[in-house]
Amino acid sequence: MRTETVRTDGSAQDPRELCESRPDVAGHQAPRLPERGNRADTLLRLIRMLFTFNPRLLPIVIACIIISAIIGALPPVFMQQALAIVSRVWRDGQWSDVSGEISGLVLVLIALYAVSLICAFTFTRLMAIITQGSLKKFREMLFDHMQSLPIGYFDTHQRGDIMSHYTNDIDTLRQMISQSMPNILLTLVTLCSVLCVMLYYSFWMAAIVVIATAFMAYITKVLGGRSARNFVEQQHELAVVEGHVEEIMNGQRVVKVFCHEDAAQADFDARNERLFRASRAANMYTNTLMPILINLGNLSYVIVALAGGLFISLSVPNVSISGLAFSIAVTVPFLNMTRQFAGQIGQISQQINAVVMGIAGAERIFELLDEEPEHDSGYVTLVNVREHENGELEESDARTGSWAWKHPHADGTTSLVPLRGDVRLCDVDFGYAPGNTVLHDVTAWAKPGQKIAFVGATGAGKTTITNLINRFYDITEGKIRYDGINITKIKKDDLRTSLGMVLQDVNLFTGTVMDNIRYGRLDATDEECIAASKLAGADGYVRRMPEGYNSMLTDNGANLSQGQRQLLSIARAAVADPPVMILDEATSSIDTRTEVIVQQGMDALMKGRTTFVIAHRLSTVRNADAIIVLDHGRIIERGSHDELIQKRGTYYQLYTGAFELE
Repeated sequence: MRTETVRTDGSAQDPRELCESRPDVAGHQAPRLPERGNRADTLLRLIRMLFTFNPRLLPIVIACIIISAIIGALPPVFMQQALAIVSRVWRDGQWSDVSGEISGLVLVLIALYAVSLICAFTFTRLMAIITQGSLKKFREMLFDHMQSLPIGYFDTHQRGDIMSHYTNDIDTLRQMISQSMPNILLTLVTLCSVLCVMLYYSFWMAAIVVIATAFMAYITKVLGGRSARNFVEQQHELAVVEGHVEEIMNGQRVVKVFCHEDAAQADFDARNERLFRASRAANMYTNTLMPILINLGNLSYVIVALAGGLFISLSVPNVSISGLAFSIAVTVPFLNMTRQFAGQIGQISQQINAVVMGIAGAERIFELLDEEPEHDSGYVTLVNVREHENGELEESDARTGSWAWKHPHADGTTSLVPLRGDVRLCDVDFGYAPGNTVLHDVTAWAKPGQKIAFVGATGAGKTTITNLINRFYDITEGKIRYDGINITKIKKDDLRTSLGMVLQDVNLFTGTVMDNIRYGRLDATDEECIAASKLAGADGYVRRMPEGYNSMLTDNGANLSQGQRQLLSIARAAVADPPVMILDEATSSIDTRTEVIVQQGMDALMKGRTTFVIAHRLSTVRNADAIIVLDHGRIIERGSHDELIQKRGTYYQLYTGAFELE
């Protein structure tokens, strides 16, 4: 592969020159995810994933369940043989001749029960391992996939609702995987085994039991189906309630300030009432089902007993595989099998609650896993480079502090474009939703090292522009070029690595001060983090903390002032050392005295870097190379502070107080 170097001399250019259309190399299309099917599809998908997670343990569990279920169906066989022996003895009166037969039956039955006990112990222990391992895998999959989702997903979903996937939905799977699924498999195998034993002894008696059981199954389906719909609704309403609680907890200060307690309580009560109604309906059907099945089981027991007695008294010819005639030895075991058959239907009904909730939880989990990940068709990467004396660039594996864009072309060549921080927006249109355009024909540029300020009323589109530069969202029309490269060609990770952001709302993570600064670049040394802290002006107060840079921060740095937290945010951006900085109203929520300290840190951070500044306080942007005034998504003025003051337009009126930004 041939490599050529593209050098940029920084000479003056027409601001629109780099906006001209250039051919792009076709990127790969992201695969389309299949649409989510019905609950049966959800269950099958869940089972396939369990086999994927546990390819060796799950077959052992299934084998143990089948063996245990088959053994559980055999006692009626031993009862029939024992009764046949007793009947023969009653007729012949020779007990001594059958003692060995009885003892042999008992010993075989004990051995079978011992095997069943070992199998039950084995699959119970293994299911605990399988369940917790599977839940761990699901949580990892959820979190991993969540990292790949676009910012737009989090803008349109409540945090409490997303958290509910990790708590309630995962917990419903725990109950379903650990207990319901093994019990249902055990029940189904037991039913099949008992049915085979019934058919072996009598088709007529088996038909009576099957008809009675079919009616019980129909009742289970009707009531269980109604319960299922309400359990699905319950899971949804539970997520709504949790999302609301999380929202109110985060905004508790606002609730208190505006005396909104009663209204918040009423709002919560309304959501909680919907959850109550769904839960009540779901559990009402479930709780009603079991007593009905118990009484139907008792009724079928009586019917089988009457039918058996009637068949014996009328000498009805038996139809069976065994060839045995109707007798007490055949009828009595059937009573036991009838009880066992009805009991298995009852076992299934008891698991409906957990199964339906588990499927509802799995549906919500798969909804998140099926969310379209952030699409990235970029192929231009950011690489470390070393510059030779003749000005040519060479890619380096070591960190050199100099960067370039590695740009492959369709003809097989690759060029290295120096990372300079030249950013240009060319005729950009954008809307968060189709038909709702918020930016109209925006053309703006920042040459390397320039400081560009965006001002305008709330909702004018200032933050939206910075979101587009980061490719948190993709533009509808137009182009954004970075060092002459269309940013859609640049891999998103590499693009965002080259951009630093200091936001109005600071997020500090649980960990030490050093950990939070290092979040800007995870391979940064302690010395580099301290140097960044000094650059930002945070070193002084950090060293006064009880453990200095090893002081632990919790609850988003609640023990720090807003200004101190902002300085740490600036230090985090400084250690990343990006060529382009975005400062989004970084001083709007702090007092004037603290603003001076923070502004000094930001000035040090902006030195030598291309910077986009969003500010409500116009005093902070006077020294900008260019000030862009936005109004309803359109650029209405551009120029330096002095130029815009002389124009006596919108900026002049904003600056002098004739207009308010809000």
